[in-house]
Amino acid sequence: MGDVLAGIHATWEFESDAVVIRFERGIRTPRLFQALRERRIPHEALASVTLAPGKRGTVVLHAEPRAGADPLMEAAAGQLKDGSDPYRLVLPADRETLAEYYRDELRSVLRPYEASEPADRFLVAAPEGPQSFKAYDGKASFDGKGEVAFRWFWTGASSEKWKAGDRTFRVSELSGVEWRSPEVLDGYLRLVPRDGHDARPEQPDHDPASVVFGLGYGLVHESLPFAAAVLAAVRGASVRVPAAVPAAAATRDPAGVAERIRHLGELHRAGLVTDEEFSSKKAELLAEL
Repeated sequence: MGDVLAGIHATWEFESDAVVIRFERGIRTPRLFQALRERRIPHEALASVTLAPGKRGTVVLHAEPRAGADPLMEAAAGQLKDGSDPYRLVLPADRETLAEYYRDELRSVLRPYEASEPADRFLVAAPEGPQSFKAYDGKASFDGKGEVAFRWFWTGASSEKWKAGDRTFRVSELSGVEWRSPEVLDGYLRLVPRDGHDARPEQPDHDPASVVFGLGYGLVHESLPFAAAVLAAVRGASVRVPAAVPAAAATRDPAGVAERIRHLGELHRAGLVTDEEFSSKKAELLAEL
């Protein structure tokens, strides 16, 4: 096809084997769209295409991805609001005839049997960024290759997480990622280990393999692309993890270590950390200087 259809907040370019979605960067554009910037959706990643009336004199062209085809939508697990769905193109109602044409063109290239089946691998590339974001209780980082790291904030992390210490997870040791939108109560990003799934604490706030959202931390446009990138790496779709690479020791600044020791002392005085745990953890922190 090769044509371009410009809508509100996004433009769709129709290639012979894919739809390229480019998102605007204006102040009214949803922040998730701005973070995504551009996405290429192969025809084989689509299940269906519909056109329906929208709000306030608009129509909505909606391309529905196949199950298992897009790491972003897999991580979102149906939690995105309509206004933040990157597969919806909102158009003025006077462009309905043109939208009908492109809907029919897309439908003509979909293979009904293939579209009805879940994809056996990710067909859409994971978002490129962000590769780190601040949650309520810590900072989450992903090196884009094979490691996810959680660094706890003394102002928000639970005593269970402080006892466990900062964590680094190899992608090869994970089986999945759970993301709960911060736009609902108790949002979080939780890594699912290949072993010990049943032994995890019930509450993400107590689980050192998770970070929790709230009070403006872990926003959708930051935490969801991150979750999708990690999920793609776990599935081996876009990131190949090198074998047996030793994790590099984390570097600390003295002020940060001193602050953590101070907070550890508060937990000790409050009876949340035993004498043995306090001495062991303090020695561990001092060794990082």
